[in-house]
Amino acid sequence: MKNFEELGVSVEIRRAIEEMGYENPMPVQEEVIPYLLGENNDIVALAQTGTGKTAAFGLPLIQKIDVRNRVPQSLILCPTRELCLQIAGDLSDYSKYVDGLKVLPVYGGSSIDSQIRSLKRGVHIIVATPGRLIDLMERKTVSLAQVHNVVLDEADEMLNMGFTDSINAILAGVPEERNTLLFSATMSPEIARISKNYLRNAREITIGRKNEGNSNVKHVVYMVHAKDKYAALKRIADYYPQIYGIIFCRTRKETQEIADKLMQDGYNADSLHGELSQAQRDAVMQKFRIRNIRILVATDVAARGLDVDDLTHVINYGLPDDTESYTHRSGRTGRAGKIGTSIAIINLREKGKLREIERIIGKKFLPGEMPTSQQICQKQLIKVIDDLEKVKVNEEEINEFMPEIYRKLEWLSKEDLIKRVASVEFNRFLEYYRDRGDIETPTDSRERRGRDGREDSRSPPESTVGIYAAVYQSGKD
Repeated sequence: MKNFEELGVSVEIRRAIEEMGYENPMPVQEEVIPYLLGENNDIVALAQTGTGKTAAFGLPLIQKIDVRNRVPQSLILCPTRELCLQIAGDLSDYSKYVDGLKVLPVYGGSSIDSQIRSLKRGVHIIVATPGRLIDLMERKTVSLAQVHNVVLDEADEMLNMGFTDSINAILAGVPEERNTLLFSATMSPEIARISKNYLRNAREITIGRKNEGNSNVKHVVYMVHAKDKYAALKRIADYYPQIYGIIFCRTRKETQEIADKLMQDGYNADSLHGELSQAQRDAVMQKFRIRNIRILVATDVAARGLDVDDLTHVINYGLPDDTESYTHRSGRTGRAGKIGTSIAIINLREKGKLREIERIIGKKFLPGEMPTSQQICQKQLIKVIDDLEKVKVNEEEINEFMPEIYRKLEWLSKEDLIKRVASVEFNRFLEYYRDRGDIETPTDSRERRGRDGREDSRSPPESTVGIYAAVYQSGKD
């Protein structure tokens, strides 16, 4: 494995990325950086999100800038405002020690006048969404005549969002003698077409197999009756108390309904879909990034370009119509070497679509075993205990209150006190699941006859004593 110096990265950039914790190049960086540092080298790179692609194209773009010439020299096109801001922020970090280099994010939903003023002052790299850049070009407030490096990031998403004509118009304003780099998660016929139209003798770089999902993602499927989908979703969320993830729904209406149900049931959740204003989207995303929201319910369109690290789960509340969209969904977890889980909650009518996705990503879904009431209560109780162990005690501040606390609690034994503290959070799960049995897994014959089971088939209630005993035993094991 080569290091960044051997790849040809300059001293100033290496200093910045070393401070950011970069040690060795990731595979996509090792492939792309030295090639993009050359001239007239076009690339089609097939790589998932979270593989280090921003640095792969960002470092050579920064290094090739002539800072003395304050005109746009590199252009990065991406599908959404969120991704635009993320890329611009990363480039600014990489160029920390490159004096005078200016990066400008250009996107809709913010003041076009302030972006025009920034362009007039001079910028070197523009990161743009196609729609806003077209607006600026039509106003003749931006010139791309000296752009010699163009990156189409998440090109498949831009095509899916209908930006083909805008991309054509933008590239018509860029010199033909340029480096063009096209990044995509999948090699679809549309991507093959755009490569043929815009790139010349492009080198194809594939990280993993074509259209393959992230190797760090485990794919799990839960087969349930259609009526049981929300009940199944709740059980899965309850079984993973530390969940930090995205639930994907097919429509705006379904997205809002599921988010509302989760919030009513006490989850730190919210929705992200096309009917929200930009201010509402920004507020939701900020809360999600700082984990005030642990579960984001989103449509595919609203989540495009969403870049959040450390997601533990992606949950498909049904499978997308476009099987390639599944690759994008699942690629949002399991990033940067971490393990993630992509869960699909489906009914029997979606089995054919599941098989098609398995064929495209080259992986089999593991059949999930729906958590039982007792397993969920045990997991939640362990979480309460873990949280108690992690509580930081401010000895100096709390000492003056301790005599009164001791006086109020002196009648409780140690065992009674522990039970009460643990039950503060635990009781709500116990109450909900006490009389609920396991969710029935449908069979082909029963589903065809339309004999859907009830939302929760009934089974004898589980006693509190039995659950505490199970928790105690798991601790011993």
